Amino acid sequence: MGSHHPECPDRLGAISDRLIAAGLDLYLSYHDAPLAQMEHLLRVHPRSHIEAIEAAEPQSGIVHVDPDTAMSHGSWNAILRSAGAGVMATDLVMKGEARNAFCAVRPPGHHAERGRAMGFCFFNNIAVAAMHAIEAWGLSRVAIVDFDVHHGNGTEDIFAGNEKVLMVSTFQHPFYPYSGTENPAANMCNIPLPAGTRGDGFRQVVSDIWLPRLRKFAPEMIFVSAGFDAHYEDDMASLGLIDADYAWVSQQIKAVADESAQGRIVSMLEGGYALSALARSVAAHIKALSDL
Repeated sequence: MGSHHPECPDRLGAISDRLIAAGLDLYLSYHDAPLAQMEHLLRVHPRSHIEAIEAAEPQSGIVHVDPDTAMSHGSWNAILRSAGAGVMATDLVMKGEARNAFCAVRPPGHHAERGRAMGFCFFNNIAVAAMHAIEAWGLSRVAIVDFDVHHGNGTEDIFAGNEKVLMVSTFQHPFYPYSGTENPAANMCNIPLPAGTRGDGFRQVVSDIWLPRLRKFAPEMIFVSAGFDAHYEDDMASLGLIDADYAWVSQQIKAVADESAQGRIVSMLEGGYALSALARSVAAHIKALSDL
């Protein structure tokens, strides 16, 4: 993305270091993400968009495809691996080789609309994974949970009106990308939160609104757009969650998955730019999913 950009390689390094420091790495199985294939991407993006992103990669330097979203040489492979991670994770979980999975990936994906890259995102990783569960594994009900501080406009763009998908989300509003509140489709459960909302307010809407919708839908698999930029230490936004809130919401998601989805969860990293807070929150998330 270029120097001083918040979506930086140090994000994944901080997560890895924290998992080791917390002793969690001893309990986890690690996999290298494969490259997503064209068939996976075409389920959610038109060929013209995919080819335009591939063509935009420079041989040197930085090229912007959006004011916030840049590519350098090597970005194309990173983009494909980021999407491929969700496909692989879905396969591992559906085969029973992993009970659930967390994909530590960059670039993120939930702002990528069907035909538009934006907000640090090129392809919609969580949508690619969810559609793989539907198309390759024949699932008829998948849920997407998005607790990033920014609305997952791309995921909503792709799945609005799709009866096989329920999306529940919280996000700061009004805030980038200034969407999610205007006549959402029936399968979209969008909960905008005002700046300054802290953990008690977040937990209340999850308990009162998200969880009943999820349980009524009875998903066969749950996908998580796991953004940690609503943390109070993250100065990219103005919500006030702490590590314990991410542990708690992860436990709630896991409880729903245990009830109707045989525990099947694939979580994918989205935002989170304060490195210490990001790393601690991911560790809390993984610890809750792993029953540790």
